[in-house]
Amino acid sequence: INTKEQAIKEAYRYLENAKETLSKIPIEDGIYMDSKFVREASGIAYLAPLLAIDGYLIGKGIPKNKLPKSTEHYWDLIPKIPYNAKLRNKFTLVYENLHLFGYYRGGVSVEMIKDGMKHAKEIVDMFKDAA
Repeated sequence: INTKEQAIKEAYRYLENAKETLSKIPIEDGIYMDSKFVREASGIAYLAPLLAIDGYLIGKGIPKNKLPKSTEHYWDLIPKIPYNAKLRNKFTLVYENLHLFGYYRGGVSVEMIKDGMKHAKEIVDMFKDAA
């Protein structure tokens, strides 16, 4: 990925891929019935906002080799990015719902995963229009 536009396009592709994966999982009583695929979808969806942030940074002239390499680096950067309060709150929900609960812990709550996905998309949308 060499441009902001490429990063945003790829972020949307990740979100679509995650939605596709989730759509194949049977749901019973608000619970996804296959945690393996929830983990896969959550991991993919979590990467979408990171790609969008990378795209924003590339657009601001940050070289690819200087992009964040860990979640902690993204957290450190958020206060320096426009929309930082809104971004911080949305990123918290994406991080908790998708990365921690969905991916690492295999959480299967449909509501939790969909909420994380919604906020991931909102972050990507935010950076699509950011100057």
